[in-house]
Amino acid sequence: MSNQPTVLWQPSQAFVDGSNLRRYERWLAKEKGLSFATYQEMWQWSTSQIEEFWESIWEYFEVIHHAPYRRVLSDHQMPGARWFEGATLNYAEHLFRHRSDERPALIFCNERGRKRVSWEELEQQVLAVRQFLLRQGIQAGDRVAAYLPNIPEAIICFLAVNSLGAVWSCCSPDFGVKTVIERFSQISPRLFIAVDGYQYNGKAFNRLEEVAHIRREIGSIEQTLFIPYQQEGASLEQAVSWQDMLAFPLEEKRMSFAAVPFEHPIWVLYSSGTTGRPKAITHSHGGVLLEHLKYLAFHNDVHPGEHFFWFTTTGWMMWNFLMASMLMGATPVLYDGSPAYPSLEVLWQLAAELPIHHFGTSAPYLTACMKQQLEPGKHHDFSALRSIGSTGAPLPPEAFEWVYRHVSSQLWLCSMSGGTDVCTAFVGGNPYLPVIKGRIQCRGLGCALYAYDEEGNHIVGSLGEMVIEEPMPCMPIYFWNDPHNERYLSSYFSKYPGKWRHGDWIQLFPDGSLIILGRSDATLNRKGIRIGTAEIYSVLDKLPGIRDSLIINIERPEAGDLMPLFVVLEPGVQLDEALQARIRQALRSQCSPRHVPDVIYAVPDIPYTLSGKKMEVPVKKIFMKMEVSKSLNRDAIRNPEAVDYFVKLAEQMNV
Repeated sequence: MSNQPTVLWQPSQAFVDGSNLRRYERWLAKEKGLSFATYQEMWQWSTSQIEEFWESIWEYFEVIHHAPYRRVLSDHQMPGARWFEGATLNYAEHLFRHRSDERPALIFCNERGRKRVSWEELEQQVLAVRQFLLRQGIQAGDRVAAYLPNIPEAIICFLAVNSLGAVWSCCSPDFGVKTVIERFSQISPRLFIAVDGYQYNGKAFNRLEEVAHIRREIGSIEQTLFIPYQQEGASLEQAVSWQDMLAFPLEEKRMSFAAVPFEHPIWVLYSSGTTGRPKAITHSHGGVLLEHLKYLAFHNDVHPGEHFFWFTTTGWMMWNFLMASMLMGATPVLYDGSPAYPSLEVLWQLAAELPIHHFGTSAPYLTACMKQQLEPGKHHDFSALRSIGSTGAPLPPEAFEWVYRHVSSQLWLCSMSGGTDVCTAFVGGNPYLPVIKGRIQCRGLGCALYAYDEEGNHIVGSLGEMVIEEPMPCMPIYFWNDPHNERYLSSYFSKYPGKWRHGDWIQLFPDGSLIILGRSDATLNRKGIRIGTAEIYSVLDKLPGIRDSLIINIERPEAGDLMPLFVVLEPGVQLDEALQARIRQALRSQCSPRHVPDVIYAVPDIPYTLSGKKMEVPVKKIFMKMEVSKSLNRDAIRNPEAVDYFVKLAEQMNV
């Protein structure tokens, strides 16, 4: 893969000077006497002087606190570092500080229409939910579980729960019952908020039976708040309806907020849980507040009054991140439905019409648009669109080019990568820097991220393990129901004690840009050479006739290794010798002979997790004859029938 940089976009001087990052840099010069010649210098300061940096974030954003902190950081130990001890605050209070009659609080779109929610309407409904929670005896530390799509009521309920210091946890209603029970049963919620169903691809999906099943299985649930979303007038036995709750006279006229310690739990997010009990990842009020302020301001450059969109469900951390745009005074644009109904143009049309200023999506969505040869820029006016954000998987270099050729040559493409583990991105956009084809622009401020070789040394210019050497406030405070931190320690700190190993392969370049080459636990180790799966996918994504692909490498100690490639073909395409030859030639010429698969199979589908990740590791385990096929949680798989095909194929193959 060529590393010759191709610059696709350069920020104008006006873009740089008008950015939040430049405003912060001026503030640092005035208030702290700090100046930097380059972003790299600023990043170096932010990661070598982490107490000074995070204290500056607190001061710059004028964090609302009810008690002061005694010190910024207890020590640099990971895990266990304690941030801003003594301080009390509330995350939701910072979203309400931007209340305005001049712009809506939320914009909501689904497959049936659009609506705007005013700040007055939002506050009245949050007050009603808050009052309902108080009548149920919900208090700080209690868990509230929600089974909701990406609708205004989800944000309204979160704000009410958060204002009391209770702990939020949410699953999307397209999650199967077993998946939901595995998650919520770990946190023993006292209250359940549920919806009657959801719509996708023009079809309505009733979930009343699933809601009843979940309630039966989780004995800690004392009360249910029911929202009829799909069908007006729908009801649920032994539940309080949304309409009845709203009709109850309000005792409070304005919002108030419980002041909780900086490290008080804010929400519980979950790992995919495809092959075992999902990790109940618990974040803190203060940690995510500081991180979201920093990232949305400096790396997404979100400004007051802008419309911020990310295509997501409530089951993905990007829903929390989407809501966090309210910290900037922006209006989140919520979308519930399919990104491809009635066609892949639907979100681009929305971006032009609202308009959307920051358009966030997944790398597979942009790749799908590229493969369908869409040309949104021909049909829509994107003059208001400032940035496109991409995450969820590495964005192929060709998709970078597609964005600039067929969406707009003027916008800023922000490829980013982070995770549910921290509810943010470690690496991403930068309004100072050019966009280079195939690369993420920079490491985030305050994120001491490096590439490690096999001996644990820093490396630049070649493939390495992504490791973070200093604590960040947004790192989990713990996993719920993990009393001795065993799962937490084994998840991040088993390989490099005291340092966070994230599980991605990265390649850092001297200018600070980088590429991510897939999960390190899905590495293709070919005759001692480590290959990231993203390298292979980026080549295959360009080949006509191939819709999707997955590659694994099976180590056979006594007989070398076997690297099979699985491809999903476009309708009417056959995996004949000519296509196999084109695949092998493309990988050999654009990557290396080691990237060429030993065997190629046409399969009907590639299995994905609910959050849109290719299931490389479980597929590899299936072909290594491990018992993973029995432990796979089908409800945690977006398309479980795809796994069934791989199980049958593995039985037929003599690996």
